[in-house]
Amino acid sequence: MKNLIKQVFFVLCAIVMMPFTLLYFLLSFFVNKDSTFSSFSQLLSLLPGKLGCYLRAGFYRFTMTSCAPNALIGFATLFSQKDTEIDEGVYIGPQCNIGKCAIGRNTLLGSGVHIMSGKGQHNFSDPNKPIKDQGGVFTKVSVGENCWLGNGALIMANVGKGSVVAAGSVVVDDVPDGVIVGGNPARVLKKVSV
Repeated sequence: MKNLIKQVFFVLCAIVMMPFTLLYFLLSFFVNKDSTFSSFSQLLSLLPGKLGCYLRAGFYRFTMTSCAPNALIGFATLFSQKDTEIDEGVYIGPQCNIGKCAIGRNTLLGSGVHIMSGKGQHNFSDPNKPIKDQGGVFTKVSVGENCWLGNGALIMANVGKGSVVAAGSVVVDDVPDGVIVGGNPARVLKKVSV
């Protein structure tokens, strides 16, 4: 019975968000899709409380590559790329900034976690050209299932399933499955005991 009530609630949240979703699709015909998506993300990030978490998921489940209806997306969390995947049972804490990524089932992100679209977003090899004009490459970062990314972690590379990233760590190289990493740059501290 409890699961049925939750499912009905998720559907109601999606229905409530339908005008925003339709407006997003209409505007995305005329304006860059990622810019439009980012603007809607900024607006919706300001909805407070648990209801705000579910209403955001009601919008994102139709506008991202994929978003589970039961994803909890905290207050003031921003998304910059619509090519984002959020699996079942994911919790994203408040004030996160999420780029192009795939977040696996039952993964938790603390407050202020930043997942960038890889580490090649900005080129700066030509000293005679402004950095803003040198471009870059966005790559999709993968965070495995059942991970914990601590508060303020900066993620620029893949994180293997079952891994933990310590608070404030800077991940610039891929993290293997089942380890705890920490530091700047993040290094393996130990294996997760099972």
